[in-house]
Amino acid sequence: MKIIADSGRCIGAGMCVLALGEVFDQSEEDGTVVLLDPDPPASMAGAVRRAVQLCPSGALSLAEGDRADGERDT
Repeated sequence: MKIIADSGRCIGAGMCVLALGEVFDQSEEDGTVVLLDPDPPASMAGAVRRAVQLCPSGALSLAEGDRADGERDT
């Protein structure tokens, strides 16, 4: 699972950070989303999906599937 963030679409609501601060942060400059971990482990999949769903602007999305580099989530 890979998180895709469109900072141009982000309105800085911070719902992602409130939901999962280990993966998301906000820019000090304009409050838009900053990805701390764009490729989180599978153990966080449920929480990541919830954070993406909470985004009021739709700036977050997921690309799911096998990793190109052959690594596996643990």
